[in-house]
Amino acid sequence: MANKLKDYLGDAVVSDVDILDLPAVRRELDEKKPEIVINAAGVTGRPNIDWCEDHKAETIAGNVTVPLNLLQATQEKGLYMVHFGSGCIFQGDNDGKGFGEEDEANPPSFYSWTKFWADSILKNFPVLIVRLRLPIDVEPGSRNAIDKVLKYENVIDSENSVTVVPDLLDVTRQLIEKKKTGIYHVTNPGAISPAEIMGLYRKIIDPSHEFKVVKVEELYEKGLAKAKRSNTILNTEKLEAEGIHMKPINERIIEVLEEYKRNLAN
Repeated sequence: MANKLKDYLGDAVVSDVDILDLPAVRRELDEKKPEIVINAAGVTGRPNIDWCEDHKAETIAGNVTVPLNLLQATQEKGLYMVHFGSGCIFQGDNDGKGFGEEDEANPPSFYSWTKFWADSILKNFPVLIVRLRLPIDVEPGSRNAIDKVLKYENVIDSENSVTVVPDLLDVTRQLIEKKKTGIYHVTNPGAISPAEIMGLYRKIIDPSHEFKVVKVEELYEKGLAKAKRSNTILNTEKLEAEGIHMKPINERIIEVLEEYKRNLAN
């Protein structure tokens, strides 16, 4: 995400400083003299969040210590901070309403808890928190949710909010230009399941791709997942009230997969 932001924003710099080292962060800010500090770092585990269950200290370091280091350094220097959070702190659809920014979280995994812990502190300061969910991109890559799901034989049928990465970049830019602070849910309106995405992938890109549709409960019953996965829908009314509108995911997914196919060919 850091490199995508750099390319999109144009005048951004990706720092290679150890952001677990607060004095090093302070020196970096003194040297680079930024106006805005964007935290796009985080630990999601490799290959997935099951890793976080067995590496809790490392997960806390990446998802809690890092943003708090950046918070302290930016507050000391009066800098505007942007932090990328996650909708994974919720589970369910909140009785069909979707979860709003101020709704009580119900984190389903240790990874989710670390993202919630960071948000619960950062929201008390003038920080912009951008929450995304299941990021899919038009470019193939290891962090693209499309590529992640492609690797699995069993794909769940639970509907989720989804964030299209090019749309996320544009919305983040707009929120920064407005100097907004607080939490914003940045997902394309509507919901779609990973199984539906793979069905469209098979239709648009690779008719030979095979997968099995399963209920999320089967992942745990069959021992296919250790950490409980978040399946949730976020409410985006706050973002829309700012006059920022994202195309619904059920329309946007077709465009994403068609561009993904072109990028695969190249």
